[in-house]
Amino acid sequence: MDPAGRRPTIGDLAREAGVSPSTASRAMSGGGYVAAAVRVRVQEAAERIGYVPDTVARSLRHRTTKAIGVLISDLRNPFYADVATAVEQRLRAEGFHIILANSDGLVDEERAAVTLFMGSRVAGVIMAPVSPIASRLADAGVPTVEFDRQMVPGRCDAVLLENEDGARIGTEHLVGWGHRRIGLLLGEMSWSTGPERLAGYRAALDAAGLPFDPALLVHGIAHPTEPEHLARRLLEQAPDVTAIFATNNLMAEEAIMEIQRRGMRIPDDVSLVAFDDIPWMSIVQPGITAVAQPTLEIGRRAAERLLARMTGARTEEPDVTRLAPTLVVRGSVGPPRS
Repeated sequence: MDPAGRRPTIGDLAREAGVSPSTASRAMSGGGYVAAAVRVRVQEAAERIGYVPDTVARSLRHRTTKAIGVLISDLRNPFYADVATAVEQRLRAEGFHIILANSDGLVDEERAAVTLFMGSRVAGVIMAPVSPIASRLADAGVPTVEFDRQMVPGRCDAVLLENEDGARIGTEHLVGWGHRRIGLLLGEMSWSTGPERLAGYRAALDAAGLPFDPALLVHGIAHPTEPEHLARRLLEQAPDVTAIFATNNLMAEEAIMEIQRRGMRIPDDVSLVAFDDIPWMSIVQPGITAVAQPTLEIGRRAAERLLARMTGARTEEPDVTRLAPTLVVRGSVGPPRS
Protein backbone atom coordinates (compact mmCIF):
# COMPACT_ATOMS: atom_id res chain seq x y z
CA MET A 1 0.00 0.00 0.00
CA ASP A 2 1.37 3.42 -0.93
CA PRO A 3 2.03 6.21 1.66
CA ALA A 4 -1.39 7.74 0.97
CA GLY A 5 -3.04 4.46 1.97
CA ARG A 6 -4.17 3.62 -1.56
CA ARG A 7 -4.13 -0.03 -2.50
CA PRO A 8 -1.90 -0.71 -5.55
CA THR A 9 -3.87 -1.56 -8.68
CA ILE A 10 -3.08 -3.90 -11.56
CA GLY A 11 -2.06 -0.78 -13.52
CA ASP A 12 0.48 0.14 -10.83
CA LEU A 13 1.85 -3.39 -10.98
CA ALA A 14 2.07 -3.32 -14.77
CA ARG A 15 4.04 -0.04 -14.73
CA GLU A 16 6.38 -1.33 -12.01
CA ALA A 17 7.08 -4.55 -13.96
CA GLY A 18 7.21 -2.87 -17.37
CA VAL A 19 4.44 -4.99 -18.90
CA SER A 20 0.86 -4.45 -20.06
CA PRO A 21 -1.97 -4.68 -17.51
CA SER A 22 -3.31 -7.82 -19.23
CA THR A 23 0.11 -9.52 -18.96
CA ALA A 24 0.37 -8.53 -15.31
CA SER A 25 -3.10 -9.95 -14.67
CA ARG A 26 -2.28 -13.27 -16.36
CA ALA A 27 1.00 -13.52 -14.46
CA MET A 28 -0.73 -13.09 -11.10
CA SER A 29 -3.79 -15.22 -11.81
CA GLY A 30 -2.04 -18.12 -13.53
CA GLY A 31 -4.58 -17.98 -16.35
CA GLY A 32 -3.21 -17.79 -19.88
CA TYR A 33 0.35 -17.93 -21.17
CA VAL A 34 3.10 -15.76 -19.69
CA ALA A 35 6.80 -16.40 -20.23
CA ALA A 36 8.47 -17.74 -17.08
CA ALA A 37 10.90 -14.82 -16.83
CA VAL A 38 8.08 -12.30 -17.20
CA ARG A 39 5.99 -14.07 -14.55
CA VAL A 40 8.89 -13.88 -12.10
CA ARG A 41 9.42 -10.19 -12.90
CA VAL A 42 5.76 -9.42 -12.26
CA GLN A 43 5.70 -11.39 -9.01
CA GLU A 44 8.81 -9.62 -7.75
CA ALA A 45 7.26 -6.27 -8.65
CA ALA A 46 4.13 -7.25 -6.73
CA GLU A 47 6.21 -7.90 -3.63
CA ARG A 48 8.00 -4.54 -3.96
CA ILE A 49 4.83 -2.45 -4.17
CA GLY A 50 2.65 -4.65 -1.97
CA TYR A 51 0.18 -5.60 -4.67
CA VAL A 52 -2.42 -8.22 -3.64
CA PRO A 53 -5.00 -9.54 -6.17
CA ASP A 54 -8.54 -8.48 -5.36
CA THR A 55 -10.13 -11.92 -5.31
CA VAL A 56 -13.46 -10.56 -4.11
CA ALA A 57 -13.77 -8.28 -7.12
CA ARG A 58 -12.71 -11.12 -9.41
CA SER A 59 -15.34 -13.42 -7.93
CA LEU A 60 -18.03 -10.81 -8.55
CA ARG A 61 -16.99 -10.58 -12.20
CA HIS A 62 -16.72 -14.31 -12.79
CA ARG A 63 -19.33 -15.50 -10.24
CA THR A 64 -16.81 -17.94 -8.72
CA THR A 65 -13.37 -17.83 -7.14
CA LYS A 66 -10.35 -20.11 -7.35
CA ALA A 67 -11.40 -21.38 -3.92
CA ILE A 68 -12.73 -24.84 -3.14
CA GLY A 69 -14.72 -25.50 0.02
CA VAL A 70 -13.53 -28.55 1.98
CA LEU A 71 -15.78 -29.65 4.83
CA ILE A 72 -14.69 -32.37 7.24
CA SER A 73 -16.54 -33.70 10.26
CA ASP A 74 -13.71 -33.88 12.82
CA LEU A 75 -10.49 -31.91 12.38
CA ARG A 76 -8.84 -33.82 15.25
CA ASN A 77 -9.28 -37.15 13.47
CA PRO A 78 -6.07 -37.94 11.53
CA PHE A 79 -8.10 -39.62 8.78
CA TYR A 80 -9.82 -36.38 7.82
CA ALA A 81 -6.64 -34.35 8.16
CA ASP A 82 -4.87 -36.69 5.73
CA VAL A 83 -7.72 -36.59 3.22
CA ALA A 84 -7.80 -32.78 3.39
CA THR A 85 -4.02 -32.68 2.83
CA ALA A 86 -4.30 -34.81 -0.31
CA VAL A 87 -7.20 -32.69 -1.58
CA GLU A 88 -5.26 -29.46 -1.03
CA GLN A 89 -2.12 -30.75 -2.75
CA ARG A 90 -4.01 -31.89 -5.83
CA LEU A 91 -6.07 -28.71 -6.13
CA ARG A 92 -3.06 -26.45 -5.51
CA ALA A 93 -1.38 -28.04 -8.52
CA GLU A 94 -4.30 -26.71 -10.61
CA GLY A 95 -4.15 -23.20 -9.16
CA PHE A 96 -6.91 -23.55 -6.56
CA HIS A 97 -6.81 -22.96 -2.83
CA ILE A 98 -9.11 -24.42 -0.19
CA ILE A 99 -11.37 -22.97 2.45
CA LEU A 100 -11.36 -25.59 5.21
CA ALA A 101 -14.31 -25.95 7.59
CA ASN A 102 -14.94 -28.41 10.41
CA SER A 103 -18.48 -29.42 11.34
CA ASP A 104 -17.56 -31.43 14.48
CA GLY A 105 -20.24 -33.84 13.32
CA LEU A 106 -22.95 -31.23 14.02
CA VAL A 107 -25.66 -30.45 11.48
CA ASP A 108 -25.86 -26.77 12.48
CA GLU A 109 -22.12 -26.32 11.99
CA GLU A 110 -22.30 -28.09 8.65
CA ARG A 111 -25.12 -25.80 7.55
CA ALA A 112 -23.10 -22.73 8.58
CA ALA A 113 -20.07 -23.97 6.62
CA VAL A 114 -22.10 -24.51 3.46
CA THR A 115 -23.55 -21.01 3.82
CA LEU A 116 -20.00 -19.67 4.09
CA PHE A 117 -18.92 -21.58 0.98
CA MET A 118 -21.83 -20.30 -1.07
CA GLY A 119 -21.31 -16.74 0.14
CA SER A 120 -17.64 -17.02 -0.83
CA ARG A 121 -18.66 -18.17 -4.33
CA VAL A 122 -16.48 -21.27 -4.18
CA ALA A 123 -15.95 -23.09 -7.45
CA GLY A 124 -16.80 -26.45 -5.86
CA VAL A 125 -17.07 -28.36 -2.59
CA ILE A 126 -15.58 -31.59 -1.25
CA MET A 127 -17.23 -32.78 1.93
CA ALA A 128 -17.60 -35.54 4.51
CA PRO A 129 -21.32 -34.95 5.16
CA VAL A 130 -23.32 -35.51 8.32
CA SER A 131 -26.65 -34.61 6.68
CA PRO A 132 -28.11 -34.46 3.15
CA ILE A 133 -26.96 -30.85 2.79
CA ALA A 134 -25.15 -31.56 -0.48
CA SER A 135 -28.60 -31.32 -2.08
CA ARG A 136 -28.54 -27.61 -1.31
CA LEU A 137 -25.26 -27.25 -3.16
CA ALA A 138 -26.53 -29.33 -6.08
CA ASP A 139 -29.65 -27.17 -6.32
CA ALA A 140 -27.42 -24.08 -6.48
CA GLY A 141 -25.31 -25.60 -9.26
CA VAL A 142 -22.17 -25.94 -7.11
CA PRO A 143 -20.14 -29.03 -8.16
CA THR A 144 -19.84 -31.24 -5.08
CA VAL A 145 -18.10 -34.50 -4.18
CA GLU A 146 -18.87 -36.41 -0.99
CA PHE A 147 -16.22 -38.62 0.59
CA ASP A 148 -16.09 -41.18 3.41
CA ARG A 149 -19.89 -41.35 3.47
CA GLN A 150 -22.75 -40.68 1.09
CA MET A 151 -25.90 -38.82 2.09
CA VAL A 152 -27.47 -37.81 -1.24
CA PRO A 153 -27.07 -40.69 -3.74
CA GLY A 154 -27.61 -39.56 -7.30
CA ARG A 155 -27.25 -35.84 -6.57
CA CYS A 156 -23.44 -35.62 -6.56
CA ASP A 157 -20.37 -37.79 -6.97
CA ALA A 158 -18.85 -39.67 -4.05
CA VAL A 159 -15.52 -41.33 -3.27
CA LEU A 160 -15.97 -44.04 -0.68
CA LEU A 161 -14.28 -47.08 0.79
CA GLU A 162 -15.54 -50.61 0.28
CA ASN A 163 -16.68 -50.49 3.90
CA GLU A 164 -18.41 -53.84 3.95
CA ASP A 165 -15.27 -55.56 2.65
CA GLY A 166 -13.15 -53.77 5.25
CA ALA A 167 -15.31 -54.86 8.16
CA ARG A 168 -15.53 -58.37 6.78
CA ILE A 169 -11.76 -58.88 6.51
CA GLY A 170 -11.20 -57.40 9.98
CA THR A 171 -13.80 -59.71 11.53
CA GLU A 172 -12.54 -62.73 9.56
CA HIS A 173 -9.07 -62.13 10.97
CA LEU A 174 -10.41 -62.39 14.51
CA VAL A 175 -12.53 -65.44 13.66
CA GLY A 176 -9.44 -67.05 12.15
CA TRP A 177 -7.69 -66.79 15.53
CA GLY A 178 -10.57 -68.67 17.15
CA HIS A 179 -12.60 -65.77 18.54
CA ARG A 180 -16.33 -66.34 18.84
CA ARG A 181 -17.36 -63.45 21.12
CA ILE A 182 -16.30 -60.42 19.07
CA GLY A 183 -17.51 -57.05 20.27
CA LEU A 184 -18.20 -54.35 17.66
CA LEU A 185 -17.75 -50.62 18.31
CA LEU A 186 -19.67 -48.95 15.54
CA GLY A 187 -20.13 -45.35 14.39
CA GLU A 188 -23.25 -43.33 13.68
CA MET A 189 -25.87 -45.58 12.07
CA SER A 190 -27.49 -42.70 10.16
CA TRP A 191 -24.31 -42.37 8.08
CA SER A 192 -23.64 -44.85 5.30
CA THR A 193 -20.42 -46.12 6.91
CA GLY A 194 -22.19 -47.56 9.96
CA PRO A 195 -24.65 -49.89 8.22
CA GLU A 196 -22.01 -50.94 5.68
CA ARG A 197 -19.46 -51.89 8.34
CA LEU A 198 -22.12 -53.69 10.35
CA ALA A 199 -23.03 -55.67 7.22
CA GLY A 200 -19.40 -56.74 6.78
CA TYR A 201 -19.15 -57.86 10.40
CA ARG A 202 -22.34 -59.89 10.12
CA ALA A 203 -21.25 -61.41 6.80
CA ALA A 204 -18.06 -62.71 8.41
CA LEU A 205 -20.01 -64.19 11.33
CA ASP A 206 -22.49 -65.85 8.96
CA ALA A 207 -19.68 -67.36 6.90
CA ALA A 208 -18.20 -68.84 10.07
CA GLY A 209 -21.55 -70.17 11.28
CA LEU A 210 -21.59 -67.79 14.26
CA PRO A 211 -24.81 -66.15 15.48
CA PHE A 212 -25.18 -62.37 15.65
CA ASP A 213 -25.61 -61.24 19.26
CA PRO A 214 -26.93 -57.66 19.68
CA ALA A 215 -25.24 -57.51 23.10
CA LEU A 216 -21.89 -57.46 21.30
CA LEU A 217 -22.79 -54.28 19.39
CA VAL A 218 -22.40 -50.72 20.70
CA HIS A 219 -22.78 -47.75 18.40
CA GLY A 220 -22.39 -44.00 18.74
CA ILE A 221 -19.86 -41.26 18.03
CA ALA A 222 -16.47 -41.44 19.73
CA HIS A 223 -15.30 -37.88 20.35
CA PRO A 224 -11.84 -36.98 21.75
CA THR A 225 -13.12 -34.33 24.19
CA GLU A 226 -16.51 -35.81 25.03
CA PRO A 227 -16.16 -39.59 24.82
CA GLU A 228 -19.28 -41.67 25.08
CA HIS A 229 -17.26 -44.51 26.61
CA LEU A 230 -18.46 -46.94 23.99
CA ALA A 231 -15.85 -49.53 24.97
CA ARG A 232 -16.92 -49.27 28.60
CA ARG A 233 -20.53 -49.91 27.64
CA LEU A 234 -19.49 -52.89 25.55
CA LEU A 235 -17.41 -54.54 28.28
CA GLU A 236 -20.12 -53.94 30.87
CA GLN A 237 -22.91 -55.50 28.82
CA ALA A 238 -20.77 -58.31 27.36
CA PRO A 239 -17.91 -59.05 29.80
CA ASP A 240 -17.20 -62.35 28.05
CA VAL A 241 -15.90 -60.74 24.84
CA THR A 242 -12.49 -62.01 23.82
CA ALA A 243 -11.96 -59.54 20.98
CA ILE A 244 -13.04 -56.04 19.96
CA PHE A 245 -13.37 -54.62 16.47
CA ALA A 246 -13.30 -50.80 16.68
CA THR A 247 -14.60 -49.37 13.42
CA ASN A 248 -12.65 -46.09 13.51
CA ASN A 249 -9.39 -44.90 15.00
CA LEU A 250 -10.96 -42.81 17.78
CA MET A 251 -12.92 -45.82 18.99
CA ALA A 252 -9.71 -47.84 18.93
CA GLU A 253 -8.06 -45.25 21.21
CA GLU A 254 -11.04 -45.42 23.54
CA ALA A 255 -10.92 -49.22 23.58
CA ILE A 256 -7.23 -49.26 24.48
CA MET A 257 -7.78 -46.78 27.32
CA GLU A 258 -10.71 -48.77 28.70
CA ILE A 259 -8.81 -52.07 28.46
CA GLN A 260 -5.89 -50.52 30.33
CA ARG A 261 -8.22 -48.96 32.92
CA ARG A 262 -9.51 -52.43 33.70
CA GLY A 263 -6.00 -53.81 34.13
CA MET A 264 -6.36 -56.03 31.08
CA ARG A 265 -3.71 -56.71 28.46
CA ILE A 266 -3.77 -56.78 24.65
CA PRO A 267 -3.87 -59.47 23.23
CA ASP A 268 -3.59 -61.74 26.31
CA ASP A 269 -6.98 -60.75 27.75
CA VAL A 270 -8.66 -59.20 24.74
CA SER A 271 -7.63 -58.87 21.09
CA LEU A 272 -8.18 -55.66 19.15
CA VAL A 273 -8.61 -54.79 15.47
CA ALA A 274 -9.12 -51.18 14.37
CA PHE A 275 -10.49 -49.46 11.31
CA ASP A 276 -8.16 -46.72 9.95
CA ASP A 277 -4.44 -47.39 10.10
CA ILE A 278 -2.81 -44.26 11.46
CA PRO A 279 0.81 -43.75 12.59
CA TRP A 280 0.42 -44.31 16.33
CA MET A 281 -0.89 -47.83 15.70
CA SER A 282 2.55 -48.96 14.55
CA ILE A 283 4.32 -47.25 17.48
CA VAL A 284 2.42 -48.61 20.50
CA GLN A 285 3.22 -52.04 21.94
CA PRO A 286 1.79 -54.26 20.78
CA GLY A 287 1.15 -52.69 17.40
CA ILE A 288 -2.52 -52.53 16.43
CA THR A 289 -3.83 -54.69 13.61
CA ALA A 290 -5.87 -52.37 11.40
CA VAL A 291 -8.04 -52.19 8.31
CA ALA A 292 -6.21 -49.53 6.31
CA GLN A 293 -7.98 -47.06 4.07
CA PRO A 294 -6.11 -45.57 1.08
CA THR A 295 -6.54 -42.16 2.71
CA LEU A 296 -4.41 -40.06 0.39
CA GLU A 297 -5.92 -41.77 -2.64
CA ILE A 298 -9.41 -40.93 -1.38
CA GLY A 299 -8.45 -37.26 -1.21
CA ARG A 300 -6.76 -37.30 -4.60
CA ARG A 301 -9.67 -39.05 -6.31
CA ALA A 302 -12.18 -36.64 -4.75
CA ALA A 303 -10.17 -33.66 -5.99
CA GLU A 304 -9.82 -35.10 -9.49
CA ARG A 305 -13.53 -35.89 -9.73
CA LEU A 306 -14.36 -32.33 -8.67
CA LEU A 307 -11.91 -30.87 -11.20
CA ALA A 308 -13.52 -32.97 -13.94
CA ARG A 309 -16.97 -31.68 -13.01
CA MET A 310 -15.86 -28.05 -12.81
CA THR A 311 -14.11 -28.12 -16.18
CA GLY A 312 -16.88 -30.02 -17.92
CA ALA A 313 -14.59 -32.96 -18.65
CA ARG A 314 -17.14 -35.18 -16.91
CA THR A 315 -20.83 -34.73 -17.73
CA GLU A 316 -22.25 -38.17 -16.93
CA GLU A 317 -24.74 -38.72 -14.13
CA PRO A 318 -23.16 -38.61 -10.63
CA ASP A 319 -21.72 -41.91 -9.51
CA VAL A 320 -19.62 -43.52 -6.78
CA THR A 321 -15.95 -44.45 -6.81
CA ARG A 322 -15.16 -47.15 -4.25
CA LEU A 323 -11.62 -47.99 -3.14
CA ALA A 324 -10.44 -51.24 -1.59
CA PRO A 325 -9.16 -51.55 1.99
CA THR A 326 -6.24 -53.70 3.14
CA LEU A 327 -5.53 -55.47 6.43
CA VAL A 328 -2.29 -54.51 8.20
CA VAL A 329 -1.43 -57.29 10.66
CA ARG A 330 0.46 -56.44 13.86
CA GLY A 331 0.55 -57.85 17.37
CA SER A 332 -2.82 -56.88 18.87
CA VAL A 333 -4.55 -60.16 17.99
CA GLY A 334 -3.94 -63.52 19.62
CA PRO A 335 -5.93 -66.60 20.57
CA PRO A 336 -8.93 -66.22 22.91
CA ARG A 337 -8.16 -66.33 26.62
CA SER A 338 -8.98 -69.69 28.15
